[in-house]
Amino acid sequence: MRGSEAAITPASTIRACTNPGEVMESSEQCPQDSAHQEVNPVFLQQLRELDIPEEAARQALLHTRNVSAEEAAMYYFNKLENEEEGDEDTMFKMVFVVNMELNMGVGKVAAQVGHAAVALFQAMQEKNTWREMAWKWDHAGSKKIVLQGTNTAHLLELQALAMSLSLPTKLIQDAGLTQVEPGSSTVLGIMGEEEMVNNVTGSLKLL
Repeated sequence: MRGSEAAITPASTIRACTNPGEVMESSEQCPQDSAHQEVNPVFLQQLRELDIPEEAARQALLHTRNVSAEEAAMYYFNKLENEEEGDEDTMFKMVFVVNMELNMGVGKVAAQVGHAAVALFQAMQEKNTWREMAWKWDHAGSKKIVLQGTNTAHLLELQALAMSLSLPTKLIQDAGLTQVEPGSSTVLGIMGEEEMVNNVTGSLKLL
């Protein structure tokens, strides 16, 4: 957080709720759809300079009635701290299921697992919920496990099951420059809460 780089603007009288007679607690949502409410653009920019995600910054401003960037920042970081305390027992892991039918060498397997890790992490930046999951995983030790899969059909079956549980996945298909045929499915990457991931890969053997 680059707190020293952002100047906080004094309090404003702008309110997020359009009903001037409505009194709300800071923990309550405005009655209108928050996506259609305006927030102070100056405050929003100041929160973004604190590395607060845009949507989270908007919600913080709405919850604090657009009073100031300082109020919104306090709300955001207090909420984040409370969520982290509540998630202390929730562990995340990234697993990689290797297609053993391809008989890849050690170096080839290492390269394919690396491709899967990078591709899966990048894919997780596309959704807010996945991005938050990746952040928690990264700050909790970035647990990674490599497992044995039977063949391509097995990897596809595992991917379908993981997707049915809303877990982010990435199936790597090799270019076929070395050892395997072009388009071969080499490694399946899956990310999520340990308990959820275990529902998919819990019976597989370690590589």
